[in-house]
Amino acid sequence: MPLVTTKTLFAWAAKNNKALCAFNINNLEGVIAVTETADEMKLPIILQVSKASRSYAHMLYFRKLVEAACACTKIPIALHLDHGDSFEICRECIDNGFTSVMIDGSALPFDENIALTKKVVDYAKPRGVNVEGELGELAGIEDDVQSEVSHFTNPATVKEFVRKTGVTSLAVSVGTSHGAHKFKPGTDPKLRLDILAAIQKEIPNIPLVLHGASSVTAADVQTINLFGGKIENAAGIPESEIAKTIPFGVRKINIDSDIRLAFTASIRKYFCQFPSHFDPRQYLKPAREHVKEIVKRKLEFFTK
Repeated sequence: MPLVTTKTLFAWAAKNNKALCAFNINNLEGVIAVTETADEMKLPIILQVSKASRSYAHMLYFRKLVEAACACTKIPIALHLDHGDSFEICRECIDNGFTSVMIDGSALPFDENIALTKKVVDYAKPRGVNVEGELGELAGIEDDVQSEVSHFTNPATVKEFVRKTGVTSLAVSVGTSHGAHKFKPGTDPKLRLDILAAIQKEIPNIPLVLHGASSVTAADVQTINLFGGKIENAAGIPESEIAKTIPFGVRKINIDSDIRLAFTASIRKYFCQFPSHFDPRQYLKPAREHVKEIVKRKLEFFTK
């Protein structure tokens, strides 16, 4: 089926009090793993492409991979730009078939964030493309997105931001973090549900978005380290904690690091177990299957 807009999927999620999983894609195996799993579970998904991914491979490759996924499945799929940092990047994606873009002006002063976000909305809306904005800033490092300190979203500013920009959805900062090193192992991370509740009260009809929501699966980190890797002090946020945000209007949950970790853990293990193998298909297939396990777990927690 053809690509759909995130607005269409948000309406479904709100009606069913669910959250959509938005999976970052970086290669063929990731696209197949995510879309096959979602198709088997008959659940809608968002596939998203970051700036770093578009530097890794031309945007047209991702667009065609997603077109193939649409042709091979029977589920609603939206194609989203993750963390667009300029009007030009958003415009390029809009002109090349993306059904949703994020413009990230969260590091800018409030008025400048509004101006940049509105510029993107004004270009996207007549073309039937949805726009995600962001208020507040997440700590952590992931691709080109870096910040040392979290700045929680101020609930007092969200209504003005949405009114002046016309965004379809809003990414908020309530305690999640980018990358694999969100928290120290052994800690008990808690999200600021009080802030989330205050935001929802101000903009009850706007879908909210959580970035940096990977759980950083401990088993995959252990496997990577066991088979020659070195990922220290990596810990994320349990799915059970993320799931608590759904009743407060969170309708999109971004997942990237967990897929990368699963992919790498499987390949490292395979190389050690089968040192004579050199056909990429031999180690990419089990890696894809392991990613499918992660995708299924996320969908069961948030969307099913």
